[in-house]
Amino acid sequence: MTPATTPANTSANAPGVHAPVTGRVVRVGGLSVRVAPRTLAVALTAAVLIALVMVVTLTAGEYSLSLGQVLASLAGVGDETGDFVVYTLMLPRLLVAVLVGAMLGVSGAILQTVTRNSLGSPDVIGFTSGAATGALVVITVVGGTMLQVSLGALAGGITAALLIYVLAYHRGVSGLRFVLMGIGVNALAVAANAFLITRASLHDALTAQAWLVGSVNSRGWEHVVAAAVTFAVLLPVALSRARSLSMMELGDETAGALGVHTGRDRTVLIGVSVLLAAFAVAAAGPISFVALAAPQLARRLTRSSAPGLVTTALVGALLLSAGDLVVQQLFPAAQLPVGTATGCVGGLYLIWLLASEWRGKGRYA
Repeated sequence: MTPATTPANTSANAPGVHAPVTGRVVRVGGLSVRVAPRTLAVALTAAVLIALVMVVTLTAGEYSLSLGQVLASLAGVGDETGDFVVYTLMLPRLLVAVLVGAMLGVSGAILQTVTRNSLGSPDVIGFTSGAATGALVVITVVGGTMLQVSLGALAGGITAALLIYVLAYHRGVSGLRFVLMGIGVNALAVAANAFLITRASLHDALTAQAWLVGSVNSRGWEHVVAAAVTFAVLLPVALSRARSLSMMELGDETAGALGVHTGRDRTVLIGVSVLLAAFAVAAAGPISFVALAAPQLARRLTRSSAPGLVTTALVGALLLSAGDLVVQQLFPAAQLPVGTATGCVGGLYLIWLLASEWRGKGRYA
């Protein structure tokens, strides 16, 4: 779904997907939303695929259950074994994957649009690395609990974002300057993370390195609740700025002439993106490339010139939940973290994206 007033895209983050504005305008109160048939079809398809992944995950895991047993447990009439597998082992992990994927997708979509740059992703410009630094400080220096690790990740992500914003601010914040400062801060955070691991004890270093890969293994209902509440609060805030987000792709001067308060709305949107990324890292570790790939895939599938936050959230949720399912099926005994799968696929995607940008535009902002 895209805002009713959708401009033609002039940014570099969606090469080859320019499309005329089509669809029906739906007004709910003071909010106008244009529902394009192709965008709706992509969103519904992604939702169906997520549901299919959930069914396969719950029925074809290490502890195989029939669909009837899963449905009985979900309805509250299952046996003790089925309830334990569904509610303790599988469902929390699955829901964390869906929610974290959706959060990373929306975070990436906001940043790529605000910066007008296809590399404007929280895992490229330092948000997730900063969150990882905060978590590693807790793991290797404080030796805190998982709750304290999550709080450390949240504090680290926010700190990194504030540092990038301050360094990039000069009579406003331009997309290119923000991305360049973010890449620099990301390099510093990665170096700090390596230093913390080398100075830690063997046990803490192994724990930290495992956490750095990014995983939804052994996640509980406390992670589900935290991610769900965060997403439920922040997504409406992002959707309320959807028109401004779309207009920003035209540049600040044009957006300002069309009535957009670019400075205020950019600050709010970046804040939403940072919080989504930080809470995602707090829940599952620094899972790479979902925030980078999901917005681009959603744009190409919908052939839309405007950022579809709901569609991108569904694509992100599908990417991470499907990636975790693949890892479970291919390496059932190893309990391989899903971050290894997203890292391998994401690296190939990044190479393709850079090559595509170079051939099509010859620039990144």
